[in-house]
Amino acid sequence: MLASGLPDTVADDEDLARFLTQSNHFNTQVAKPAAFLPQWSSKNTSLSRHGRAPLDDLKALGTAAAGARKLYGAAMLKAADVRRASVAVESSEPPLRHAVVVGWPWNDADPELQKAKQKEMALLLCSAAGPPLIF
Repeated sequence: MLASGLPDTVADDEDLARFLTQSNHFNTQVAKPAAFLPQWSSKNTSLSRHGRAPLDDLKALGTAAAGARKLYGAAMLKAADVRRASVAVESSEPPLRHAVVVGWPWNDADPELQKAKQKEMALLLCSAAGPPLIF
């Protein structure tokens, strides 16, 4: 059991939120692939283990995650959706309820191929997420 009270393993039916802190990462219809792509420094994508409700709690998590950046909303999906995109989701506390998408393809010998594979996976995540929740 983690400090948040959540189990160590992220279950397939768990709700996950990818907080949207850049206006070019979404529109009213969909989160864009760039919202899900991994950070170069950590080689993962941060998520929070939380659903749409209660909304105030989700916003509080998002505000903390955004730091000095503006929080626009969240792309919501299930852990099973992440796994169907051929990447994995793992708990990563602290902070509380934090998880990461890991297993992105990295190919230093062919950065264009790496970018194409990552974008293909990110498109699957966008499709699973559907319209973003706008704050």
